[in-house]
Amino acid sequence: MNSREAIKGLYREEIDGIRAFAVLAVIINHINNDVLPNGFLGVDIFFVISGYVITSSLTRRTSKNFLDFIVGFYERRIKRILPALILYVLIIGFLICTLNPKPGHTLWTGLFSLFGISNYRLLKWSDNYFALNTQFNVFLQTWSLAVEEQFYVIFPFIIWFSGYGQKRVKGARNFFILIFILSFFSLVYFIYLYQINQSAAYFLMPTRFWEIGAGVLI
Repeated sequence: MNSREAIKGLYREEIDGIRAFAVLAVIINHINNDVLPNGFLGVDIFFVISGYVITSSLTRRTSKNFLDFIVGFYERRIKRILPALILYVLIIGFLICTLNPKPGHTLWTGLFSLFGISNYRLLKWSDNYFALNTQFNVFLQTWSLAVEEQFYVIFPFIIWFSGYGQKRVKGARNFFILIFILSFFSLVYFIYLYQINQSAAYFLMPTRFWEIGAGVLI
C-alpha cells in the first residue's frame, strides 16, 4: 500500500483482495491444472483491475500542463515497477545460471522484460503459453507486466488529449467514448486473431487492451 494513498483514504482493501484471489488462481493452475483448469483467467481479472486502479489514480491528480502530466505519470510507473523488476531479474538470473546448463533463452527473456517487451520474446520462441518450453521459463510471468507497460505507453496520451486529464467539461465523456471504441476493436481483433494464432492473441497488448479498457471504463 502506498502511504500517501493511505493518508488520503484512497486505499481499497477489496481491490487488493480481488488481486490476491486472481494471483492465487493462476498459481494453483500452474501447480496443478486439474485442480483449477480455468485458473489462468486470473490474469484477465488482473488486467481489468489494473485498468481500474491506474484510471482511479490519474483521476485524482491535477497537472499544470501536458509535460507535467506525462513526466509525472512515467516517473511514478518507473519507481513502482523497475527497482523490484531489476532485483528480481538479477537474482533469478544468477540462480538459473547455476542450475541450468543452457540458460540462454531464459536469460534473454529476463533481459527483454526490463524493457517491457518479454511478451514478444516469448511469442517468438514459444509454441504457445502452455507449451513445455514456455512453462520452464522462470520469466514467463513477465509477459503480463510487459502488456501493462505497453499499455502505459499510450494511455497517458489518451487520457490527456481526450480532455479528461485536463478536467475539461466534456473530457470524461470523450474519454469514455474513446476507450469504449478502442476496447471494442481490441475485442474484435482478439476474437479474429484467436482463430488463426492463439499465442499472438494471448501475448499481445492490442488483443489485451479490451480487458484493461474494461477496468478503465469501470
